[in-house]
Amino acid sequence: MTASHAMTGEEPEHLTQPQHGQVHVDPLAALRVPGDPPWDVYLTGTVFLDIIFTGLAAAPVRGTESWARGMGSSPGGVANMATALARLGLRTSLAAAFGDDHYGEYCWDALAQGEGIDLSTSRTVPGWHSPVTVSMAYDDERTMVSHGHEPPPEEPAPDCPPPARAAIASLTPGARAPWIAQAAREGTRIFADVGWDETGTWDLSGLADLEHCEAFLPNAEEAMRYTGAGCPRSAAHALTAHVPLAVVTLGAEGAYAVDRRTGETAEVPAIAVEALDPTGAGDVFVAGFVTGTLAGWPLADRLAFAGLTAALSVQEFGGSLSAPGWSEIGAWWRRVQSVEGQDPAALRRYAFLDRLVPEEGAHPWPRRRAVPTIGFRRSA
Repeated sequence: MTASHAMTGEEPEHLTQPQHGQVHVDPLAALRVPGDPPWDVYLTGTVFLDIIFTGLAAAPVRGTESWARGMGSSPGGVANMATALARLGLRTSLAAAFGDDHYGEYCWDALAQGEGIDLSTSRTVPGWHSPVTVSMAYDDERTMVSHGHEPPPEEPAPDCPPPARAAIASLTPGARAPWIAQAAREGTRIFADVGWDETGTWDLSGLADLEHCEAFLPNAEEAMRYTGAGCPRSAAHALTAHVPLAVVTLGAEGAYAVDRRTGETAEVPAIAVEALDPTGAGDVFVAGFVTGTLAGWPLADRLAFAGLTAALSVQEFGGSLSAPGWSEIGAWWRRVQSVEGQDPAALRRYAFLDRLVPEEGAHPWPRRRAVPTIGFRRSA
């Protein structure tokens, strides 16, 4: 399925109409019972204001001025993941610090009002400057410049995280986050990713909170460095000595996963697309995989869905702005089935979408998405 194909009977229990005729796909509808945790996924971390320039001819050159064909702004950082989860229909709670400046107010409103994310465990910090990242996209690459002051001294994550089916944690080499162990003890399923190890040690024992995690989702380079394996697939198998489920993203090759508990492995190729901006694609992948896992889908379906959502996201600019909802997923699925010459095996790989996507013409949810830039007045 190529870039030209990837353009931007539902089961009744998957659809609800919360208000004003909006259609909301709930992938966990069949699993919900009284007494469930109030939240499907809990996250904590730093929210940035992202300012994204797209359509640059090349990387900025020292001493020159570059003009971009496109620009947008949106909440970034952990907000990318939170937005991706919320747009896939998961009840999402985010604990973060927000500055009391215009940037912080914009990000809070975009997440709470625009995306329906619960911010009851978040807080506004008087006098704190909101972190800002400028991202410049060109030739399938990006360059970022960030600015931020020292974070608030008080950790935004509460001592007792709210009850949730799952939590997503970004592990820090050499450090523990006490909330992870607390959440795991309460029955929350922990999914973890990790950033680049700036120390260069790449010691798995330094990821102490991995012992509380159900799944670990590094990229191929990270997985090989942490395990010393010569290929990403071998690295995934090696990681299952430390965590039950290892998912390794392979870039243009797709993703590979190993489940130690069942002995199951799965590999799904990537969907070829023309990438406008890769910002946040990794976050969208994790959100898609967590959604499928909580819904109880087979491992290969989870990988396929995660890869699809990531592929759809890189065709739009911005991190949280580009995260697809079910209307975009449904439009893609209908489009690829209508294109002649599609590989039948590839279509079968995504046939599970038939029971999930809303019917054509359904209203997207949420109807009002995050405002793409700051400063414009809202229409009455």
